[in-house]
Amino acid sequence: MKKFTYLLAVAAFGLASCTSKGYKITGTMEGSMDGDTVYIMERANREFVRVDSTVIADGKFIFTGVQDSAVNRYITYMGEDDLQPSYLDFFLENGNINIKMVRAEGGDVVSGTPANDAYQAFKDKLMAVYNKQKTLSAELSSATEEERAAKMEEMKALDNEQVTVIKEGINTNISSPLGLFLLNSYNYYMEYEDLGQILSTLPAKYQGDERVVRLNNLVEVAKATAVGQKFTDFEMNDPEGNPVKLSDYAGKGKLVLVDFWASWCGPCRREMPKLVEAYAKYKDKGFEIVGVSLDRDAESWKKGLEQMNMTWPQMSDLKFWESEGAKLYAIRSIPHVMLIDGEGTIISRGLHGEELQAKLAELLQ
Repeated sequence: MKKFTYLLAVAAFGLASCTSKGYKITGTMEGSMDGDTVYIMERANREFVRVDSTVIADGKFIFTGVQDSAVNRYITYMGEDDLQPSYLDFFLENGNINIKMVRAEGGDVVSGTPANDAYQAFKDKLMAVYNKQKTLSAELSSATEEERAAKMEEMKALDNEQVTVIKEGINTNISSPLGLFLLNSYNYYMEYEDLGQILSTLPAKYQGDERVVRLNNLVEVAKATAVGQKFTDFEMNDPEGNPVKLSDYAGKGKLVLVDFWASWCGPCRREMPKLVEAYAKYKDKGFEIVGVSLDRDAESWKKGLEQMNMTWPQMSDLKFWESEGAKLYAIRSIPHVMLIDGEGTIISRGLHGEELQAKLAELLQ
């Protein structure tokens, strides 16, 4: 009897040891059915790659395995009647991970391990700011002209709050894989000066990471193309396939607005009517626009030009985010607008909406 008890104890110890060295993901998906498939996916080169799969049973999905270090992954699910899959990103790390996926925006919850608990806390804070922005945006659509100015100031304050949450999330987790992930995912919310400061505080073990090397290079490029610097020239093709340089327009006496955009970019399309209006208003007053497209399909690019009535000079190398022009100017998101004065000096970067229109009025009227 003692021998049997001893064997049970050894077996229990062995089971506990296996569990402690690996991970177990237990999750639920609102509206799912037994027999449906759930996937773990990795995102590489902007594409999703399947890592593992399991089938929902008794209303739950379960994954088990062993993970060397915490890495960001996605749980994906698509029901029979869904038009598109549901995605939830989390950290795959050893331990017991609990996942609850729901249909409501911001309702997913991941908990149970250090990286996931910290990531969930970060996402909760960011979602709280986003909900305020969403409410205020709805109010802006029906605001009077008198109310609009005050609400725009509120929106600016919320944008600053959003950046603060992001910086705090990165700095709090700077020594962990989560901090590195947040830095890589949200760096475009920060000014390059702030980004450079954070990069300098990263532990030595991360300094050789390809993402960190890329961001450090971006910071250096940004310094060379910052406000106050002379523009950096580059050459691409126009829509007819003819080579054209930025210097064909910049530094020749006119105020030049360089617009980094793409036909697939929704925010770019929303901004475009204002640029069309500004071009019609100022093109005879020493003003020029040069469009630099991050498209990768020539026909989509040309169709976008026609649809949005973009009659100013255009150029592209059809390299998407690998666009040589975008890399030369450390472009992390689009639309991105840069103003170059008649002498070829960069005088503004990153203005949009009403701020851009006010700046153009100040310089050209």
